[in-house]
Amino acid sequence: MHHARKRFGQNFLKDDGAIHAIIKIINPSADAHLIEIGPGLGALTLPLLNYVDHIDLLEIDRDLVAYWRAKNLPGVQVIEGDALHFDFVRWAKNSINKSIETGTEKNLDLGRRLIVGNLPYNISSPLLFQLLSVAPLINEQVFMLQAEVVARLVAPAGSADFSRLSVMLQARYEMEQVLEVPPTAFEPQPKVNSAVVRMIPRTLFSLNKHEWRALEKIVAAAFSQRRKMLRTNLKSYLERLAISDTELKLRAQDIPVSRYIEWASSLAKTS
Repeated sequence: MHHARKRFGQNFLKDDGAIHAIIKIINPSADAHLIEIGPGLGALTLPLLNYVDHIDLLEIDRDLVAYWRAKNLPGVQVIEGDALHFDFVRWAKNSINKSIETGTEKNLDLGRRLIVGNLPYNISSPLLFQLLSVAPLINEQVFMLQAEVVARLVAPAGSADFSRLSVMLQARYEMEQVLEVPPTAFEPQPKVNSAVVRMIPRTLFSLNKHEWRALEKIVAAAFSQRRKMLRTNLKSYLERLAISDTELKLRAQDIPVSRYIEWASSLAKTS
């Protein structure tokens, strides 16, 4: 019996209703290229194997790596590693090459690339930022996260939950909270509620690398002091950006994502 380890943020999903709901949300096809972050004891993995021909499992816990390798399940590749240091871009490119070899890449409905998982609460935000690099190469992400984090991901401008995380992720993905999961669905039970978010990369994303870096800078500056007006937080950018007097009196959380993107495009041209 594997005991959940606090240092890895392990809370194992056990509720059948939640498991089946998440599988339905993922909607896997046999030829999907799917990697699961932190498979744990297989609450999602084993049901997913009823639908997919192959699944990659990324696990940091050596005992769980040994557990999965001992099972030696067909179609399962176990990768020992830390998700924060894993090369998801390389994984996605390898998946694309496999689809090309089999001919499935010619059909957009086949060979979908998905990243899924019940993410540890202690690494969720940095991992989501890291996964931005692979967004152009995948079709979808479905994650279980702390409900508070999901609320920030999908929060609209003007709400208390709207944050730097909201802007950066909403700029790159279409996102939707699709399920709420109570603590009783896990063993051991966490002290917080959980939720599932679906993240689909925007196909019309047009920011180049210089504009994206500009977006990172201006959003970080805008949210550096949430209670301060933009007149203070964006002081060093005022000469290069067309910010109205009305906007200067607002706070970072009051500005929509589209406006931040406009400012980033302008800033990139003057840098």
